[in-house]
Amino acid sequence: MTQQAAPADEVERKLSAARTRLIIDKPFLGALVLRLPMVQGDPKWCRTTATDARAFYYNRDYIDALSLAQTQFVLAHEALHCALSHFHRRQHRVKHRWDVACDYAVNPLLVADGLQLPPGALFMDAYDGLTAEEIYPYIKDNENEEPLDQHLYDDEDRPQESSERSGRGKQGRGGGQGENDEPSPDDGGGESPNPEGGGQNARGETDPDAGGAPQPPPLSQPEREQLAVQWQQRLAGAAQQALQAGKLGGSMARLVDHLLQPQLPWRMLLARYMNAVARTDYSFSRPSRREGAAILPSLRSQHIDIAVVIDTSGSIEDEEMREFLGEIDAIKGALNARITLHACDADLAPDGPWTFEPWEELRLPKKFHGGGGTRFTPAFAWAEHLDQPPNLLLYFTDAEGEFPKQEPSFPVLWLVKGKAKVPWGQRVQLN
Repeated sequence: MTQQAAPADEVERKLSAARTRLIIDKPFLGALVLRLPMVQGDPKWCRTTATDARAFYYNRDYIDALSLAQTQFVLAHEALHCALSHFHRRQHRVKHRWDVACDYAVNPLLVADGLQLPPGALFMDAYDGLTAEEIYPYIKDNENEEPLDQHLYDDEDRPQESSERSGRGKQGRGGGQGENDEPSPDDGGGESPNPEGGGQNARGETDPDAGGAPQPPPLSQPEREQLAVQWQQRLAGAAQQALQAGKLGGSMARLVDHLLQPQLPWRMLLARYMNAVARTDYSFSRPSRREGAAILPSLRSQHIDIAVVIDTSGSIEDEEMREFLGEIDAIKGALNARITLHACDADLAPDGPWTFEPWEELRLPKKFHGGGGTRFTPAFAWAEHLDQPPNLLLYFTDAEGEFPKQEPSFPVLWLVKGKAKVPWGQRVQLN
């Protein structure tokens, strides 16, 4: 950072030029950036840049030290945090680890889209294409990693403030803005950026003695939910505009396609699929004479055999296995299903398989042998040679291994942790 404060016009011109260049060169990111009014933050709390999902806050000296290309990056970085609803997805996770995971998820997307990383930005090739939820387990508490910016929407050390108390109701700024209001470069997305830089906070309250806006309070739960809906609509609108202009990059197109497709919990998909293979049907067989002359349908069912294979190569955690088997256990009773459980990494577990009747509780063995490479061929060879082929085979895996070259004769449902694809069968995304 420079020791002497930059002239006000110079920093604001750089921010406006960076935003305009994004609108022209990368209309998808530019349309999202337009939704965030630019507000100078008080340097006492604003070290670099920040967002509360309503505005873009910046430290004047920090922006002054960046190149124009790096300024484009920090603008798009904050807008993507909002468009990906990172403020609404943390749930029970530790805030610092979540913030770091969100930066690791956003930055590779921007680099792949041709933007230039500023100094200090977190970046790892290994996290390319992963969501913040998928990256989070790999972020350790003791690692000295800090996100590039401040995520003000979710501050555990500061009390939340409701819309009414903060004066950010439906007629107010940012999150209260109606979705029918189209942004324009002149008004910064329905909310005028502060033309004088410091001295005016995010709520429009003038504070001439301060060097910038005070830190806004974190979002309340209703505000998060309202903003999540608004940002998804903004994401869809920005993608539509960019597609029409022919300027939606490949990585961004895949991201938008993934985010906008209907999301169903994997438990619901699993239950739906298992119900579909259950052999429950009506019978119109002739009744006995004592039941009368009328032929009425009766419901007939018989048990089904389901093979469940767990990938024990090390990519699936024990807690996830227990959660998965808990769902299978709850469904199998209703379907009158017999479960044959097996485990496999590069080879089948030597102490398996384990069979559970419909009335028996499905339990994990005390210990799995595993931790090697991943091959799916041993499990399918085992299932093919059972006395009775399974009515359905469920495979719980990260789908990164050696697949059989030929699809088996029975249906296969893959429950996949990660983004790897499967060559055949039905794939259900666990995250």
